[in-house]
Amino acid sequence: MFKVISCLAYEHDYSFVVVAAIVCVMSSVMTVSLFDRARKLSAQARISWIILSGMAGGVAIWTTHFVAMLGFRIPMDHAFNPVLTIASLVIAIAFTAGGLHLATDGVKRVPSEIGGVVIGLGVAGMHFTGMAGLEVAGRIEWDPKLIAVSLWFALGLGAVTAHILARRSFRFSRLLAMATLVAAICTMHFTAMGAATLIPDPSVHVPSRMLSSEFLAVLVLATMAIIAGLALYVMDTRSQRELIDSFRHAALHDALTGLPNRAFLSANLPAMLERSRMAGMDAAVLMIDLDRFKEINDVHGHHTGDLLLQKLAERFSLLLGAGEMIARVGGDEFVAVKLHVRDKKEVDDFAGRLVACALEPLQQKGSILSVGASVGVGLYPRDCEDAEELIGAADLAMYRAKRSVGDKICYYEASMDEGRRERSALAIELRHAIMRNELELYYQPQFDVPAGRISGYEALLRWHHRERGTISPAEFIPIAEETGLIIPIGEWVLKTACAEVAGWGKPYKVAVNIASAQLTQADLPKIVHETLLATGLPASRLELEITEACIIEDRERALHVVRQLKALGVTIAMDDYGTGYSSLSTLQIFPFDKVKIDRSFVEGMTTDTASAAIVRATILLASDLRIAVLAEGVERQEQVDFLQAEGCTEIQGFFFGRPQPLPEIAEQVGRGESSVPPLTTPRAA
Repeated sequence: MFKVISCLAYEHDYSFVVVAAIVCVMSSVMTVSLFDRARKLSAQARISWIILSGMAGGVAIWTTHFVAMLGFRIPMDHAFNPVLTIASLVIAIAFTAGGLHLATDGVKRVPSEIGGVVIGLGVAGMHFTGMAGLEVAGRIEWDPKLIAVSLWFALGLGAVTAHILARRSFRFSRLLAMATLVAAICTMHFTAMGAATLIPDPSVHVPSRMLSSEFLAVLVLATMAIIAGLALYVMDTRSQRELIDSFRHAALHDALTGLPNRAFLSANLPAMLERSRMAGMDAAVLMIDLDRFKEINDVHGHHTGDLLLQKLAERFSLLLGAGEMIARVGGDEFVAVKLHVRDKKEVDDFAGRLVACALEPLQQKGSILSVGASVGVGLYPRDCEDAEELIGAADLAMYRAKRSVGDKICYYEASMDEGRRERSALAIELRHAIMRNELELYYQPQFDVPAGRISGYEALLRWHHRERGTISPAEFIPIAEETGLIIPIGEWVLKTACAEVAGWGKPYKVAVNIASAQLTQADLPKIVHETLLATGLPASRLELEITEACIIEDRERALHVVRQLKALGVTIAMDDYGTGYSSLSTLQIFPFDKVKIDRSFVEGMTTDTASAAIVRATILLASDLRIAVLAEGVERQEQVDFLQAEGCTEIQGFFFGRPQPLPEIAEQVGRGESSVPPLTTPRAA
């Protein structure tokens, strides 16, 4: 090694050595940067960047060698063979590009370090080819041991460089890779130069038509400039193209799941359907809506909901076959497309796979999360020939599947469009119902079981359409909630009930339902307060009924609103108790005055042990919490007997009285008659 140090110290011009080192460092930085970009691209887009990276790396090796050679003091006439000099550049570029290709897993089952060895071979091949092109008035003698050492430097440090680039990622990993690449080039070069001894021989003449040192310097500079300019140009062009592609991809794909989005479907679905038609086959569009996803979001948080969507997107993507795709078009809604459909069985199989995929449980932080899926199917061109209309048809079928008890896969039928038009027309009519005085309140009595008398009435909304007649609340209330009309309608119900009840002769309480949309209003307490002041109804006579589903949507906000309402002096009842997801914790946190047991449990409590247990447990729990209990939907004597035996305090249902308009109960409430026949005898319905 002393000979190597001596060669570097006494046989080189330091200025050229410094320039060679700077060129080597700069080219190595460019090589690693290009390699990093190449690794992030797909296999098809990667090859051009590998070539560019190989060119930068090859030039780094070549220019380092020849700039250092320009500073090498050769004590005799010399020149450079143009063919071998150019060949050395080609060798450097080819081996470097090939090595980087292997290092990026371009070839299966080949370790990345092999790519580094190939780069090292390129360093050595370039060096000795270049030295073979050195024509001197004498001869060159080589030290085999130093040649072996120089090869070990090139191959070993090349392998280390590839290992770091391909397998390591830490704070300074790229700087370390650049350093090892520089070391591989420089140590190999100067060790190999130390292995060479130039012996003058006057009998040897330098051939004509060789490259002079001056011309070589110009060639080196020109090569560096061309490669650097080419690299910068390609990087800039590619960067712009990648930026445009990234914007295009972001516009057409969902940010959370990476799946295509609604914009992608709008742009591509018509052409996809047309391809199926040209092939003489049908296509199917499937609208998928997740079941129970909202509850998971509410109970476990939006972060868990996002993780669930991402996992489902991965599962959906894995099950897709040829001619199948899936997109996310909403919060928990997906659209799947199947092309080249030969028969309905293929669509059934595809839909079944999607449902089974959604049903597969997901474990997250010790919890087992499980959703289901409701699927609506629209067939092209049988159902619709327009892509947007086909999605709409699948959407209608999906809502039918969602309302279905058993069948979670539903095909579009023409009658569904008629139902949609009917609902749209009903929604338009509902907007004018208040102005046309078509809405009316009915009142159903609530009975105090121990006292055997009426304790209050529940105000229930009815719609008397001028042409359609009486429309069931089960038909128009969902429409009001979907369209947002529930807010003005709910306010009308509150104000009308308070105004009518304030004129009663007896101080019965009135229970008014508060919809979910109303509870989210920041000014609900203000509206209630102003209504009480305007109508003169004492706050103690107003009871507001809130379902547990309303509370779950925004627990903190709901609690804040309920506390404000309580401060006004009104009473708060939990409606439909037992049908929610966190009833016990809700009772613990919210200041309820009453719990209303849902009619579904009351109906089966005398025949179903589970329903009986729920009713019994609710009454016992409410008693311990000192909360009143009202059982809804009481229609038979045995139900009354059961509730009395268990200690239920209030009862409501057809057994004692159906909802009636105010004129039919005006005399009763006006005279203040509160006594009723014994509880064993129902009132006339």
